[in-house]
Amino acid sequence: MTLAPADADLSIELSRAIAARVREELARRRLSRQALADLAKISISTLEKALAGRRPFTLATTIRLEEALGATLRAPVRAPPPGLAPDTLGAYSRPAVAWLEGEYLTLRPSFEDPTAVYAYRTEIAWDEALSSLAFREAARQDADFTQKGVVSLSNQSGHIYLVTNEQGQFRLIILGRPSIGGEMYGTLATLQAGQGSQLTPAAAPIALVPLRRVTDATFGRITVGGRHYDDYRATLARVTEKGFARFFVG
Repeated sequence: MTLAPADADLSIELSRAIAARVREELARRRLSRQALADLAKISISTLEKALAGRRPFTLATTIRLEEALGATLRAPVRAPPPGLAPDTLGAYSRPAVAWLEGEYLTLRPSFEDPTAVYAYRTEIAWDEALSSLAFREAARQDADFTQKGVVSLSNQSGHIYLVTNEQGQFRLIILGRPSIGGEMYGTLATLQAGQGSQLTPAAAPIALVPLRRVTDATFGRITVGGRHYDDYRATLARVTEKGFARFFVG
């Protein structure tokens, strides 16, 4: 039998389980991350990156953490069967959600100009490594803010969630059941970039239209009189007109 080297990366699922156990132990013992890193004789950077999911735990790092905490962190992890999403995302099977895969024209109001429509492309596809649907944006005018993440489906409500989690910072799209043409309408909750590093919570209607149903789509900020403006604006208006989402102002 060949043993794994001490510096070998552990699996993504096992690393996530270890990160959860470490955070639990830190909270229980009221121990800081820096203190744990010192006890385990590892760098705080290594610990922070592993806990945030930016890099997997290695066998050597895990052993040092176990010795420092006096606890076992490598409890067996039950991976979901191939082609089945984790329970936390709705436990859907790949064949059951194949209809959702594809490219979508994505429309929302422009945050800079309320009369304009902001258009870009979103691709939804099965990710073998994650064992779930994942989404990725493209053709965004503000490319620095391009998002990616996982797709969760609720059996109870039938809603579809596009979730971005970057180091604990979330962005969420909630979409209703697709129409007969495959269009999906809902709400975007995000942070709007302001001056400097200022970020402000923002919510807006959003629509995803199968790109195959759009002839010669236009992307970017579409202003009054621009190509496709009237169609894009009418599509976006359906979010509230058809009751796919409600926005309340006190």
